[in-house]
Parts: sequence; C-alpha cells; structure tokens
Amino acid sequence: MNAPAITDLPVVVIGAGPAGLAAAAHLVDRGIEPLVLEAGPVAGAAVLEWAHVRLFSRWGELVDPAAEKLLAPTGWVKPAEGTYPSGGDWADLYLQPLAGVLGEQVRYGATVTGVSRTGRDRVVDADREAQPFVVHYESADGHEQRVLARAVIDASGTWSTPSPAGGSGLAALGEKAAADRITYRVPGLKDPAVRARYAGKRIAVIGSGASAFTALAYLADLAKSEDGKGTHATWILRRGISGSTFGGGEADQLPARGALGLAAKAAVDSGYADAVTGFRTDTFERDGDGRLVLVGEDGRRLDPVDEVIVLTGFRPDLTFLDELRLGLDERLQAPTALAPLIDPNQHSCGTVYPHGVNELSHPEKDVYLVGMKSYGRAPTFLAMTGYEQVRSIAAALAGDREAAARVELTLPETGVCGGAGLFDEPEAAEASSGGCCAAPATLTIGSAPASSGGC
Repeated sequence: MNAPAITDLPVVVIGAGPAGLAAAAHLVDRGIEPLVLEAGPVAGAAVLEWAHVRLFSRWGELVDPAAEKLLAPTGWVKPAEGTYPSGGDWADLYLQPLAGVLGEQVRYGATVTGVSRTGRDRVVDADREAQPFVVHYESADGHEQRVLARAVIDASGTWSTPSPAGGSGLAALGEKAAADRITYRVPGLKDPAVRARYAGKRIAVIGSGASAFTALAYLADLAKSEDGKGTHATWILRRGISGSTFGGGEADQLPARGALGLAAKAAVDSGYADAVTGFRTDTFERDGDGRLVLVGEDGRRLDPVDEVIVLTGFRPDLTFLDELRLGLDERLQAPTALAPLIDPNQHSCGTVYPHGVNELSHPEKDVYLVGMKSYGRAPTFLAMTGYEQVRSIAAALAGDREAAARVELTLPETGVCGGAGLFDEPEAAEASSGGCCAAPATLTIGSAPASSGGC
C-alpha cells in the first residue's frame, strides 16, 4: 500500500459520543483534521439508549469548551449551566448540533473492526512508527472499508459490553438461557411497555453503583404508583453495607450524585427494596412458574423473582485493537499509568487528578483510549475528565507539549462512584449518612443497623 505522508492524514476518532466529539472539536481548534467513525445512525447513539436517565452533572459540566467555541458561530445557545439534563437532552441539545457542525467529518453506520499499522502486525518492529495507522470499518450496508490515519483516538466507550451477573466475572450458569427475564440497563419506566414488564413484579437488582441506585429509585417510584402496587426489589450486593455504600450524600460536590445514593437508601428504608449482602451470583435456575431463582457461590438460594436487572458495570471491547501494542493494567484494562489512580480496590470514591497524554500513552505511539473506555472496568468516570483528556491529546498531536502537560480542570470530590443519576432537585434529598472520604457513619437498613464504615 502506498501511503501518503502521515502528517497529511486525519486523526481517526472512534465514536461520536461526548468524548469523541470533544476530541474532534479540539483537533479542529488545533488545525488538525478529524475523521469520526460512529457505529450508530446518529451522534450520541449510545447516550440515547439511556435517554430517560437524568445525569448528576449540570450542563455547565457537560459542555466541552472547544466544542462550545465551534458551536458559537451557528447561534447555538448553551442551556442554563445549573440545570440537569437527561441523556436525551444531552444528545439532542448538544451532541447532535456539535456533530452537525463537524459535517462530513463524522461518518455514521461505521463500525470499526480493526486497527493496525500499515504493513505491520503487532509483532513487527522495523520502521513501525513511520507507518500510518490503517483503520478497517464496516459501513451500514455491510461493505468493508478502510482509512489511513496519523493517529487514533478510541472514544467508543463501554456501553456495548456490560459485565455479567456472575460473581467470577463470567456469565453465571444459566444466565444466557434466562435472557428473556434479564436486562443489563436501567429500565425506562415511562415507556408503557417497559413499565408493564416491571409493574407489580418482584425484581432483583444486582450491582452497587449509581446505575443500581437509579434502578432502585425508579422501582420505588413505580411501587408507589397506582399501576405499580406490589412492585418490590431485592437489591443484591457482592459486598456488605457500610457508611460509604450510598455515596457522599450532602457532602458530595455534585449534589445530584449525592442525592442519587440517598434516594436508593430511602427505597430500602421505606421497604420498597430488601438488601442481600455478600451474595455472589453463581447460577440462574427457574422455578415451576418460570421465575428465576438466583443461587450464590455459597449455596444460598434467593426467593424467586420475575425479572433481574444486572448493573455490575461495563468493560472495554479491545478486540478490534488487537494488532496494536497497548499498555494496559492487568486488572482494570486501563492504561498502566492511569490505573493506580482509579483502581476501585484502593479508591472507593474514585477521585483522580486531571490527567492527559502522559497517563494515556501506550507503547504504540499516537494511539489513545479516552473517555469511559480509558477507565477500563473502573466505574468512576466524569465527562469533565474526558474533555480534559482530549484537550491534552490534541495539544500533544499539534506539538504543543507545554499545553499538553498543563492541567486545566478542577474535579469535584467525594460521592457515588458510577454512571448517570436521575434527580432534578438534589437539594430536596434527605440528610446524608456520610460517605466516602467523610467520617464513618452508622447506616440503618429498614429497622436493622448496618455496620459503620468509610474510606
């Protein structure tokens, strides 16, 4: 293959979500041509799959500065900074207008199937860095295509690869066969069909992050409604409950994130959910009525449930990057320099200092994993972090090492470790029981006291 000069090639950005489009905006601001390959039919396609969920970040924390600069000449008006959008709002009012400005620099229905160096598989050393990247993708009509790139920024996220229910990290026995009664997403209960699926049912919620909190709060609201009477959740946690289980509460610098944990606690305290702790799912069985019985690794068998909501996190899809030389942590599958900062074995509230090209570089020069994908299996990502990542990377690709190394972001501390929240009025949340990086507190679940704990 006769490749043009590397500097004449675009930077391929994989994914037209928040981090990917921000990367494109920063590249444009630096005079570098981006080419965004998006598997979905529109920008923010993955975000639209949780359009019903409200974020715990405000608009002021969800718009990238370079993107705002790119949008300004179009007459775009930034939503009120202090308000909380839903996923649908974020996509409709920001991501899709931004993609519209980028125009033909975004290709839709383009599913990336492989990335390598031209003429070099991952084994070959000779003259490797002098070769451009080659990105293979499949278009919506099934045709295979390829494009050359000077650099690759993978912002494809982790939404398409949720983690299974099994406590070992593998699917539990019978989990695949029970797929008709399992979802791996927070259900949108305003949809009549979805609401009918869960109304009046017994539902197991597996997980301990913000998505699980959201599901518990939604199900509690359903149980309080006329058409949802009898709805009851069994909340399954692999660990015990401590003062940090429900996050930072009123101590959280993102108030809606703190309110999210408090709403989940209220669902349990009010009897709309029961907590089962120290339970690692081993097997899904069916009773005589077709309901699911969860069996733990310790042999415990839970009462039958009609539905299971598995919210155990996400993991990166690395299959199409297999010909690249990535430096990934063996546990988190995050870049090796970043992983110690976000390791959930060490950091229960996920605070991480702003970081950029230095922490995100790999043995393969000029390839970067950004956004949620950069965190591997860690569940603590914020949009602001992704915007800082891509700002630094764009500066580095432009040769501005000083700007690449400079920190231009202050992150909030404490609180729930996980994905999006749901509340419009976090100030209405009940008093906090304390949280991560706060003083330990005693937590009451129903009428039984739980052990105290904290960071």
